[in-house]
Amino acid sequence: MPVVLVTGSSGLIGSETVSFFAEKGFDLVGIDNNMRQAFFGEEGSVAWNQKRLQKKYKNYRHYSVDIRNEKKIDQIFKKYAADIALIVHSAAQPAHDWAARDPLVDFGINASGTLILLEALRKFCPKGVFIFISTNKVYGDRPNSLPFIELEKRYELPEGHQYYKGIDESMSIDNCLHSLFGASKIAADVMAQEYSRYFGLKTGIFRTGCVTGPMHSGTELHGFLAYLVKSYLTGRKYSIYGYKGKQVRDNIHSYDLVNAFYHFFKAPRPAEIYNIGGGRFANTSVLEAIELCEKISGRKLDYEYIDKNRIGDHIWWVSDISKFKAHYPQWQYKFGIEDTVKQIYTAQKPACRQAGS
Repeated sequence: MPVVLVTGSSGLIGSETVSFFAEKGFDLVGIDNNMRQAFFGEEGSVAWNQKRLQKKYKNYRHYSVDIRNEKKIDQIFKKYAADIALIVHSAAQPAHDWAARDPLVDFGINASGTLILLEALRKFCPKGVFIFISTNKVYGDRPNSLPFIELEKRYELPEGHQYYKGIDESMSIDNCLHSLFGASKIAADVMAQEYSRYFGLKTGIFRTGCVTGPMHSGTELHGFLAYLVKSYLTGRKYSIYGYKGKQVRDNIHSYDLVNAFYHFFKAPRPAEIYNIGGGRFANTSVLEAIELCEKISGRKLDYEYIDKNRIGDHIWWVSDISKFKAHYPQWQYKFGIEDTVKQIYTAQKPACRQAGS
């Protein structure tokens, strides 16, 4: 049976990948050492998700290994080399604020860890497909130079603007502020491209906006919608950082993203780069998300406004997915913003109640 190897397998994207492909009959190999807990504390832990996957899927095998450990990564790849059909690399240090605390760890995981995986692909299973989950942060703060219009609850672009339907892959990644996280992801992003161009491997690069869903262990530094819902359920004070709360994010449900991976896997286009996110189908400002959560939960949010945005943070990000849709026209969105928030609310409510909220 073909093997799908997933890094960051207990996280949001990784666990969705495990579920998606396990239910299609593939064998799954997961690599995840729960570094998310080290980054974000106990509420960022994904140990619960690892246990859930191991219990639910008999065709799932888990390895608690750091992707920076070249020897152990090579051992895993060598063991399954004959059967690996797909690698989905979702392991990362994912927060641009955290990266500044320890740049060496951030770069080691995001850049060097990716290189170790690409080398393992080249040495042991060069016919496999490699999907790298990149980020819109590779564009740095360049989107902030766009001519936004301030509306009551969000910023917007004028209709007819080049990027009105979303930002596409033509936007430059140069001469702007990226954050150290953005820089480490650029290194990995470009390296994944070059392993296709130099060595003829089948790599695909997906530059995501916000990815979300009910399996997200959201924290203040990473996981916007999941953390917002958690704030409602626990009664904790939520902090809005800058831009009057009108900053816009597109949000793609983890299922829709992994389904996009599946379409790429079936007909890979080596070294292609795709901006992928909720696009015009699923996006929200912070203020609009708060309003939606109030509607779903029936309670008001206790929040504070901090008149200082995070360094390099986007005022507005909506992905233009036209390129991916042109290459894979059968792919469609399944979950919009309201459906997704309802799923997160339903998934988190029992755990928050059990914790005494």
